Amino acid sequence: MTLTKTTLMAAVLGLASVSAVQADDVPHSQIDTLVKDGTIQSLDKLDKVALDKHPNAKITDTDLENEYGRYIYQVELRDPQGVEWDLDIDASNGDVLGEEKD
Repeated sequence: MTLTKTTLMAAVLGLASVSAVQADDVPHSQIDTLVKDGTIQSLDKLDKVALDKHPNAKITDTDLENEYGRYIYQVELRDPQGVEWDLDIDASNGDVLGEEKD
């Protein structure tokens, strides 16, 4: 029984490791081309999506990643109360995919 639990845990951890490897940072030099091609929205538009979700917050960090062929814009914000938020936005259409309070 213990061997089975250990094997299952190793498999789950292995999948988590594979998932982390599949997200690649998009070099800043490629962003203009992706916007011009219509693959992603402009970063200004994506920033506005995040700020509309959290009015009066300040963007503290952003990152564009390619996850399994899907471009995800990750935005970190700090609101006026000092609360930090992480948003994942679909860079192709501006849909908020996830939001987490730090």
